[in-house]
Amino acid sequence: MPERLTIRRATPDDAADVAALAAKTFFETFAADNRPEDMAAHLATAYGVAQQSAEIADPDYVTLLAFADDALAAFAQVRRKTPPPCVTGDGPIEIHRFYVDQRWHGQGIARPLMEACVEAVRGFGGHTAWLSVWERNPRAQAFYAKAGFTRVGEADFWVGPDRQTDYILALTIA
Repeated sequence: MPERLTIRRATPDDAADVAALAAKTFFETFAADNRPEDMAAHLATAYGVAQQSAEIADPDYVTLLAFADDALAAFAQVRRKTPPPCVTGDGPIEIHRFYVDQRWHGQGIARPLMEACVEAVRGFGGHTAWLSVWERNPRAQAFYAKAGFTRVGEADFWVGPDRQTDYILALTIA
């Protein structure tokens, strides 16, 4: 467990660090199950500095950074987006990304970061948080279940030209 955990909203100056952590964590988590060319295509389109800069500046996004002992250990993005039809709760807001660096897995970072995400959902006026998780990511599924999310449907997720299945999970927020 880190001696000090700090969670704050990202600023434009954080875009390069967010892009690097996003690409690193996505690669570490999913590269073994994807073709290298598909992984490269996805990383190039999803996690560039320009894209992260635009998302940090977008008023429909909240990008949260978690620092463990002053090192960037995790980040999450909450965004306003039309949900899939299986998300039927009031005021649905998406937890778009939720990535913890492998070095910090099991160190008590994910729970407070999720709490900050729920606060960001509330800040957007949301009463339902929803997210997607790969069907072959049991560690993340277990964490989301502990956080109170339940499976409400499925959706396609593309890694390059490879179609995969994500579970759609939802949480009612009081």
